[in-house]
Amino acid sequence: MSEPEVDSRAGGRAALLVAAGIFLSRIAGLAREIAIAALLPVNSVGAEAFRFAVRIPNTLQNLLGEGALSASLIPVYSRMLDEDREEAAAKVAGVIATLLALLTGALVFFGVVAARPITAVLVPGRRGPAFELTVDLVRIMFPGTGFLVLSAWCLGVLNSHRRFFLSYVAPVIWNLAQIALLAFAGLRGFTDRSTAMALAWGLVIGSLAQLLVQLPTVRAVAPAISLGIRSRFAETGEVLRRFVPATLGRGIVQLSALVDQMLATYLAFGVATILGFTQVLYLLPISLFGMSVAAAELPELTRTAGDRDATDDRLRIAMRRVVFFVAFTTIAYMLAGRQIVSLLFEQLAGVVGGDSFDADASIAVWLTLAAYSLGLVPAATSRVVQNALYAHGDVRGPAIIALGRLIVSTVVGLMLMFQFDLLLIVDAAVQGLGDLSPGLVGPLPEEIRDTDGLPLRLGAVGLGLASAVASWAQLGLLERRLRRRVEVRSWIGTSLRWLGPAVAGSAVAMTLGVVTLGSITPVVSVPLVVGGGGAIYVVIAHLRGVPEATRLLHRFGLRF
Repeated sequence: MSEPEVDSRAGGRAALLVAAGIFLSRIAGLAREIAIAALLPVNSVGAEAFRFAVRIPNTLQNLLGEGALSASLIPVYSRMLDEDREEAAAKVAGVIATLLALLTGALVFFGVVAARPITAVLVPGRRGPAFELTVDLVRIMFPGTGFLVLSAWCLGVLNSHRRFFLSYVAPVIWNLAQIALLAFAGLRGFTDRSTAMALAWGLVIGSLAQLLVQLPTVRAVAPAISLGIRSRFAETGEVLRRFVPATLGRGIVQLSALVDQMLATYLAFGVATILGFTQVLYLLPISLFGMSVAAAELPELTRTAGDRDATDDRLRIAMRRVVFFVAFTTIAYMLAGRQIVSLLFEQLAGVVGGDSFDADASIAVWLTLAAYSLGLVPAATSRVVQNALYAHGDVRGPAIIALGRLIVSTVVGLMLMFQFDLLLIVDAAVQGLGDLSPGLVGPLPEEIRDTDGLPLRLGAVGLGLASAVASWAQLGLLERRLRRRVEVRSWIGTSLRWLGPAVAGSAVAMTLGVVTLGSITPVVSVPLVVGGGGAIYVVIAHLRGVPEATRLLHRFGLRF
């Protein structure tokens, strides 16, 4: 079947706009993490408490915000726009905004008032100074959640009007506000605790700014939107019916991360910070390639929902785009991850002026990132398959599958994490059990688990492996359901046939590069190793007929 050139290019432009916005916001997020690495030691109370605290309101924002709204509001709103019912669409969007504001307002109030019991439930394995600071930080951060949820509503409206860039670049302001408060804390010589508090206030300020920067454009593209809770349009009920299952189906990555954090409270001190740095790098390709393509394709998949061939073409092209980029990122993280982590959080943090992130932390983050990276491809492509199901009105199936993913991840995580927590890192080397019994199957003794300043341990690697297993299971079930519902062709075999040789060639080149250049400074080795491996990957993929590789070469003026 021929590739629909016009639709493909339109989808590619939209995905490029989303990717550009996400890229800028993720770069800003990376800058924030570098600043955190410079100012907050990995196994300090301030770093640990901030990582635990920020996950709680952010999970709520992700559940109620972008994930659920993308799956529930965008398909309905886009369809109404296509039917030339702009005024009706605006009324529906206004009702949803009002209900969302009321819901998040109530949740924010509850979060501020009940910060202590909420923290006790979601951070069950920590007590003492880290727990008390986490409570304070949760109380500060919760108001920012409401702003971020309403910001995600703006994203839903703008995406439906094909205004992709602004909503995805707006988080740059969110990150810059935190960087500014971190810089202020560093210049004033704040303690770890005070620095974490400043970072929390930066999050709230940035959340409000992220909302405010989008409102004028929303008003410009949809001037008829007005707040209210009454609606005479049936589409309002359709959005609300989609919302709860979409919250579970779309928010499973965040729910899984929250459960990982709850499990991590029973691991050795410092694991929350390791997971925080890991998640920044892990989510980068998912956001940049998976979310960008998925976000751009959701309105279009909704518009072609009645045409099986058109849906099949759009889905096949979208999946190929995601796999092409994410597969290479997986190789780079696994083989050159130590050099990448060292460059970002040791070298660059040192330039900023801190030495809190050392070689031991680099190894801990790299090994955890490598474990999570085994599930990068399914985690990124699952979003596209979910969108295809949402576009065809199926929100219940992805929700059930997402719940199954969460169960698998939790069970496998419990099986692995305590075993990996027996391994510690001393002088940039992984060591064995020490004085602990190899028969230990539960948490480490409390005097080891809850004491800051001790050597880092590798319990987070077990959580990463569990996440990878669960991601592959979720993708397999999603694709099976989509094939039964829409009868689309499987993309997995095609992707392996196209990209298998490219992955193998790049992996060999990158391994040789790490062996020969691994001892020199990451500032030099990372561009050479990753750049060389990437060049081989693109050339082989081009020779195998992958259009994305050919387009990438042509952008640099190369012809083979």
